[in-house]
Amino acid sequence: MYVIVVYDAAPKRGVKLMKFLRQHLNWVQNSVFEGELTESGFENLKHGIKDIINDKKDSVIYYRFDSQNYHYRGIIGVEKNEIDSFI
Repeated sequence: MYVIVVYDAAPKRGVKLMKFLRQHLNWVQNSVFEGELTESGFENLKHGIKDIINDKKDSVIYYRFDSQNYHYRGIIGVEKNEIDSFI
């Protein structure tokens, strides 16, 4: 499956979350990550996120897709982290 994760977390937890997500997904920009995961990888990702965040103060949104096949991915402004698979 293809996953996009976006988050808003307090600075200390945000840094921990960023380091954790970089181990599993591709960093796209600031608090946005995306990439391919297996079902078990996705479950591990969710558990890891829950261990890091404060669910009363932080927010993590994820989108699941059957594949990376979407119609178009556009950028307005600066590409923060170019990923070769999108070219």
